[in-house]
Amino acid sequence: MKQALTGILPVAPTPFFDDGQVDFEGMKRVLDCLIDQGVDAICILANYSEQFLLSDDERADLTRVCLEHVAGRVPMIVTISHFANEIVVKRGIEAQALGASMLMMMPPYHGVGLVPPEHAVFGQFQAVSDAVNIPIMVQDAPLSGVTLSVPLLVRMAKEIENVSYFKMETPFAADKLAALIEAGGDDIIGPFDGEEAVTLLADLDAGCTGTMTSALQPEKIRPIVIDYLEGHIDKALDQWRLCLPLINHENRQCGLRAAKTVMMHGGVIKSDHVRAPLQPMSQRTKDRLLQLSRELDVIALKWGK
Repeated sequence: MKQALTGILPVAPTPFFDDGQVDFEGMKRVLDCLIDQGVDAICILANYSEQFLLSDDERADLTRVCLEHVAGRVPMIVTISHFANEIVVKRGIEAQALGASMLMMMPPYHGVGLVPPEHAVFGQFQAVSDAVNIPIMVQDAPLSGVTLSVPLLVRMAKEIENVSYFKMETPFAADKLAALIEAGGDDIIGPFDGEEAVTLLADLDAGCTGTMTSALQPEKIRPIVIDYLEGHIDKALDQWRLCLPLINHENRQCGLRAAKTVMMHGGVIKSDHVRAPLQPMSQRTKDRLLQLSRELDVIALKWGK
C-alpha cells in the first residue's frame, strides 16, 4: 500500500445456508454491500467471520473467492491466525499471491495451557514477515489469552519489517493505544481499535486512526473517524451519540450474529445461520437489533430489497 490505511475496515461475515454449508454467492453479495457502504478496506476470515468454525478447504476457497470478486476495488485484509508457524506462513504467502493488501494475525494460542513465551510470539510474526512483503496487523484480543505487552508490541513494530498495524481490543484499550503510540512513534503506522467500535471515542482521543468493526453499520461509524481526524470533534461526537445504542446492543447482546441477521433481513444473504456450538439469538434480542437498525436506516437492512 502506498499510503497508510485509515477509516473503517469492517470484518465481513461468512454466510451459510440453513444447512450450514458456505454460501459463496452470498459471500460475494456481502462484499458488494460493504463496498457500497464506502468502506476503506474489508477484512475476511476474522473471528467475526467465524474463522474458527471453518475447515481448511473452506478457508482456502473463501480467500480465493473473496479476493477474486473484490478484484482490487478496496484493499483486502486476510486473517491468517494459527498456532503453527508453518501454517500461518503458508496462509500468508497464499493470501498475498491472491492479492491481499494486508494480513491480520493474533498471537499463536491454543488454550491457557499452550500460551507461548514472548520470544515465540515474536518469532511467529517474524517468520510471516520474512515470507511476505505486505503489512501485517497485530490483533491484540482477549480471545487469545496471550498477553502482548506494550514493550513487546513496540519491539515488533521496530524490528519486524512488515509489522506496522495494531488492532487493540483489550480492556482499557485507549490507554494501551496511547502508550503504544508514544513508545512506538513513527513505527506505529496504523493504530486501530475493534470491538464493534464500542470504545471508539476514547480510542480516537488516544490517537487511533481507524476502527475494525463488524459489517453492521460501517457507513454510520466511518464519519465518526473521518470527522474526528479532520478536527471536527463535536460533529464526530454527535454521530457517536447517534450510533452508540446499536453499537452497544451488538457488542453486549448479539456478537457476530448481528450483521448476519440484519443482512438477511436486508436481502443481502439468505440465512443468518451460525455454526454450532454457536447458538442463534433469542427473538427478543433480534427484535431490538432490527428496531435499532431501522431507526438508523442502515444500508445493510435495505441493500438487497
